[in-house]
Amino acid sequence: MERIWVEEGSTRFFVPLQDELAAFPPSTARVFYNRRMELNRDVTVLFVSTVQPKDYLDAMGATGARGLRVASECGIPVTINDRDPVAAGWIRENAGLSGGPIEVTGENLHTLLSVRRFDAVDLDPYGSPAPYIDSAIRGTGRYLLVTATDTAPLCGAHQKAGIRRYFASALNNEYHAETGLRILLAFVAREAIKYDRGITPVFCFTRQHYVRAHFRLSSGAGPADASVARIGYVFQCRCCPGRTEHPGIVPESVSCPECGGATIPVGPVWLGAIQDQEVLSTMIDRLPDLRLNTARELLPLLTTLRDELPTSSFYDYHVLARQAKISPLPIASVITGLREAGYRASRVHYAGTGIKTDAPASVVLDVMRV
Repeated sequence: MERIWVEEGSTRFFVPLQDELAAFPPSTARVFYNRRMELNRDVTVLFVSTVQPKDYLDAMGATGARGLRVASECGIPVTINDRDPVAAGWIRENAGLSGGPIEVTGENLHTLLSVRRFDAVDLDPYGSPAPYIDSAIRGTGRYLLVTATDTAPLCGAHQKAGIRRYFASALNNEYHAETGLRILLAFVAREAIKYDRGITPVFCFTRQHYVRAHFRLSSGAGPADASVARIGYVFQCRCCPGRTEHPGIVPESVSCPECGGATIPVGPVWLGAIQDQEVLSTMIDRLPDLRLNTARELLPLLTTLRDELPTSSFYDYHVLARQAKISPLPIASVITGLREAGYRASRVHYAGTGIKTDAPASVVLDVMRV
C-alpha cells in the first residue's frame, strides 16, 4: 500500500494514502489519519508529559500516531492496540521504525482491558466512546483520556441518540457545547461509580467537532460518593434566559429564579470544576519546552481554560442583546462591569461571545444597558 511520511511534534511516521484503502474491507476505515486532530494529539503529549503515568495504552491506534508520539516525546512505555489486522500491521511497521518502548497488540478492546490494566488509557474511537467506557474504567489505573466526536447527540441536535448513548437530554441552545462536555463527564462518572471508583476531571475542553476529557480515577466508596454529589442538572427557563443548577440524580420541579416560570432540566451533567488549575499551570509552563506545531493555538486555549469559571453554563451576550433589543458592548466591558458589580465573570473557550458569571441574567442585561 502506498504511503506518505508525516511529522508531528518531534515524531515522524507514515500513513496510508486514503484512496489506497478502497481495496480493503470497510472496517479498515479506522486506519484513517486525520490531520485536523493534530492539536488533540499535541495536548495528549503535553498532558502525559505533565502527569507522567507509569505506562500508556492507545486503545484504538489506527495508524498509531498518538501512541507513537507519546512513546517518542514523553519517554514512557506505550502499548498501541487496534483489532483491525490492517491497522495493526501499519502500527507495527511504524513502531519498528520508531525504536521507542512500544508494544503493539491486535486485541478486541473489551478483551484486552478485562485481563490487563494500564496506568493511562486513551480512547479515541470513530464516533461515540459510550460503548467502551465501562471496559476502559476497569482497565485504567489512574488516568482515563477520552475523545468524543459524536457532538450532535451530546449537544442536543440529535436528542434521541443522546438519550440512547448517554441517558441524558440536552437543549440545542447557545451553551450546548458546554452541556455536551458535561454530559460526557457525568456519563463517565456514572460508569465509574458502580465499581466504587470516583472521577476527577483534570483537563477538559470542546473544540470544533469533538470533545476531549482527561480524568483522574480514584478507588473507594468515598471518591465514588463524591462523584455522585457532582452529578445534577441545569434547569433552563422556558420563558427567559434565567437558569439554575441543582445536584441530584433525579430532576426536581424547579422554578426559574428570575421570573418564576417553568424550567426544562438539562442533563444529567457534571456540576462544578472541570479543570485542575495546578495541572493546567504546569502544562502552560511546559509548553515552550515541547516541539508542538499547534503551540500558538494551545497557549490561549490553556490560558482561557485555567481562568474559566466552573459554572455549568454560560451566557452568549450577543444572544442576550438580541433578545433585549440592545446593542452589545465590547465583551471586555461587560466582564469588567460584572466584576465591578461584585460578581465573578470570565471568558469561555466554547465561544468568543460567551461569558461565565455567577450573576443572574437580569444583572448581565443591566450591565449591558449601561
